[in-house]
Amino acid sequence: MKEIIEIKSRDYWFKVVEMLQQNWALIDETNNGGFKVYFIGDTSGVFDEMVFQSYDEASTTLKRNGFALYSEDKKAQEFIVPPKPPFYHSSHPNGPIYSSGRFWR
Repeated sequence: MKEIIEIKSRDYWFKVVEMLQQNWALIDETNNGGFKVYFIGDTSGVFDEMVFQSYDEASTTLKRNGFALYSEDKKAQEFIVPPKPPFYHSSHPNGPIYSSGRFWR
């Protein structure tokens, strides 16, 4: 049985990583005032997470790493659709690709 992850935000960020494949991100405020970025695959599996001190830090860092706000990209909205809840714990074939720093600036 898949462990469900409750994510409140639906303000999707996306990054095209390969033809017909995107990585998605949602930013939620944590109970202690930080902001957690959940990285999600096309099939709603959360494969990585990172915590930031502020929403601005999270969004600036996402932009620096090639993510864009889905709501601001009308062209992307014509051909890709964000994953739908429920979100669940998953893994990435290359492990925690963002929180490990391997694919993160």
